[in-house]
Amino acid sequence: MSGLVIVGTGHAGLTLAREWRKLDADTPLTLITADDGAAYYKPNLSKSLTANKSADELVMAAPDKVAADYQADLRTQARIRSIDTAAHQLTLDDGSSLSYSKLVLAHGASCRELPLEGNAAEDVLHVNNRLDYARFREQLPGGGHVLIIGAGLIGCEYANDLLASGHRVTLVDPLSHPLGTLLPEPPAQDLQAALEEVGARFHFGRTVVAVSRDNDGFTVRLDNGQELHTDLVLSAVGLVPNKAAAQAAGLDCGRGIRVNHMLQTSADDVYALGDVAEVCGHVLPYILPITQCARALAKTLAGEPTAVSWPVMPVIVKTPVLPTIVCPPPRDAEGAWELEGEAPNRIARFKAQGGDTLGFVLTGMATKERGKLAGETQPLELG
Repeated sequence: MSGLVIVGTGHAGLTLAREWRKLDADTPLTLITADDGAAYYKPNLSKSLTANKSADELVMAAPDKVAADYQADLRTQARIRSIDTAAHQLTLDDGSSLSYSKLVLAHGASCRELPLEGNAAEDVLHVNNRLDYARFREQLPGGGHVLIIGAGLIGCEYANDLLASGHRVTLVDPLSHPLGTLLPEPPAQDLQAALEEVGARFHFGRTVVAVSRDNDGFTVRLDNGQELHTDLVLSAVGLVPNKAAAQAAGLDCGRGIRVNHMLQTSADDVYALGDVAEVCGHVLPYILPITQCARALAKTLAGEPTAVSWPVMPVIVKTPVLPTIVCPPPRDAEGAWELEGEAPNRIARFKAQGGDTLGFVLTGMATKERGKLAGETQPLELG
């Protein structure tokens, strides 16, 4: 059966399916997912401990309802083995194959793996989906200590969630302050102070080199030889787009699967969307840009070619100890941060040499200025 095939049932894949079904109720749809096919909201993963939510309680729609809602053939626990773009055919890891008239690759990204030494390197946990969260929650001892590798956005969100749910937390990061790739130093130091006030401990300028089992937990060795004891180790060092199958099929790839402003890959009738996609040189693994892309692509697939356009899209960092909103400037943008306000209520604007605001950071009570700053900021341009 030929028709539209969407690989991935996360926010990108299901948003596309929903928006496209509004425009096309008849064309066959196949959804392929590597997990159990249940629908849930991934950003909730890093705040569900405080709410005492189990993995099952995060489910918004069971697999059979997903299939019914989108009038789809839902194939679960399935991964792509190969893509034949000339024949318009997919082969899955179980050896089965299916044809497509249009193919959308929306199968996300995987957690970056670190080259760790030690006899417990494989016991380091990652949380990138609901089933990962279930495993993490199952192994997490009540009131126990968690060492988080990485103090970026996800690491700090998990730290806040763990601390608020009665656990102890240490974060290790090679940079000099939390959210080091997103925040200038003063608001980052404010966030660090807020997390430290509720119990977090930080080791900056350090990397984890080994994780080993000891009698009642793990010993983590840093690059300076220091050893830390913990009950659990969680890695939060970023994501790597799942582009291997696309590369093997000859699709043009960079940091992700390269697509143009129509989300078209280098192969006819193949599109990419979400964390796996590099849109005109930009990889933005955030909800708002993915939603914008899904809505535009739905129209294109329904016969109304629609280019992606991105408004200013601030990101809310889920750290209630210090409310923080980030609108990152474009990658490799030239300019400097300009700061106003005092801790913890700061406004930071990233200014280009010509004076345009290309991004901003708001903390504390200054987050109320979100609308004003968004109005000042230049939207991201797509070539």
